[in-house]
Amino acid sequence: MKSASFHILRVGLAITFLWIGVLIFQNPEAWGGYLLPWAAKLLLIDIKTAMIATAVFDIAVGFLLLTDYLTFWAASAATLHLIVVMTVSGINPITVRDLGLLAGALAIAASTFAELGKAELGGR
Repeated sequence: MKSASFHILRVGLAITFLWIGVLIFQNPEAWGGYLLPWAAKLLLIDIKTAMIATAVFDIAVGFLLLTDYLTFWAASAATLHLIVVMTVSGINPITVRDLGLLAGALAIAASTFAELGKAELGGR
């Protein structure tokens, strides 16, 4: 049985990912401005398209976390995504908050990892 704190963390992280996805959709070019120059040069597509793809990803992760469906995979994807975000944006007064989100995503992934194994074993 999952604790109330797990659900609060999961829903809070879900809302954050959903909200940021919507914000990125509203102004993708501005969000692309957070990329460090070296990271922007690595893109194979234009920044606007990359940011729209990021928005879709964020909304998908948020939806999965909110519905508690494929939670381990959503939290793992969120963890990897936040590591990439901090790498390509750097740690600054804006992205330092992503450290907390990263810790929350990692906690959810770790908490649901054991359930993943049980599901593969048929619930034993």
